[in-house]
Amino acid sequence: MAKTIISSPDAPAAIGTYSQAVRVGDTVYLSGQIGLDPQTMVMVEGIDAQIERVFTNLKAVAEAAGGTLADIVKLNVYLVDLDDFGKVNEAMTRYFSAPFPARAAVGVAALPRGARVEADAVLVLGA
Repeated sequence: MAKTIISSPDAPAAIGTYSQAVRVGDTVYLSGQIGLDPQTMVMVEGIDAQIERVFTNLKAVAEAAGGTLADIVKLNVYLVDLDDFGKVNEAMTRYFSAPFPARAAVGVAALPRGARVEADAVLVLGA
């Protein structure tokens, strides 16, 4: 199957050698999003704002692929401080509804650009 590269001006441009997302068939692999504002490419301040920006960025890329956050089947969340996990759960109630995607939450030592949270996802179109 052919790969199709997905990009959205409403999410931060790639800051490395990767694409915002890659579609193969009906499956779309979304690269990790951190709390960068797509217009300024500056990290938003505070964990709450970063979590919101991460989900807003993922939403923009999902929509550019022809889907929505509801099409996400697997979500990975990376946190510098696992004490922020409750805030991620709270934010997810604003961006997702049941049935929720499968999810992993991983504590990490550091993230790019000093981010405190990052998330990547896999979505299936038409699921």
